[in-house]
Amino acid sequence: MDLSSKITAGLSRLSEVFKALLWEQAKTLKLSPIQIQLLNFIAFHQDNLCNVSSLAREFNLTKPTISDAIRVLVEKKLLIKDFSSPDSRSYTLQLSSLGKETVDQTISFSNPVKEQLVKLDAAEQEQLYLSLSQLIYQLNRTGVLSVQRICFGCKFYQKTTSGHYCNFLKEELMNSDIRLDCPEFESKT
Repeated sequence: MDLSSKITAGLSRLSEVFKALLWEQAKTLKLSPIQIQLLNFIAFHQDNLCNVSSLAREFNLTKPTISDAIRVLVEKKLLIKDFSSPDSRSYTLQLSSLGKETVDQTISFSNPVKEQLVKLDAAEQEQLYLSLSQLIYQLNRTGVLSVQRICFGCKFYQKTTSGHYCNFLKEELMNSDIRLDCPEFESKT
């Protein structure tokens, strides 16, 4: 096998680890993995991304699948539908107090992976992060990933001779400062 095939196989194994860890967490909370992912996404993103259409794009799922997961989370009093939009048919989603407590319980599901990553030295961690960032960006550019809010695709990002620069923040960025999910992201195109 060539090196790119070995890396692909390694990423596939890591994907399986994350799935297993998420399923384990889901069982303890009596939620599905997608329900946990939705709660965590809503907890850390702006309201304009917390609606059925945006969530369907984000998770590459159908609107009915997202709607069904949301219905259950609302029934379990983990989410609240906010109908304050001018369009009375649309709503955004917010965490209830119980939803916030649940997110606090789920945030550590990936700790076993983090515990291994901290064993890498700083330079190895930074190179791994840069490589993953570039891979995510390229997968988005080729259409494999439908949603991305990574610096490389942002109109504020500028590649410099010394590294990276953000025209929004008005500062140089180190490789480790590259954001995978930037709240200020605006597409170059």
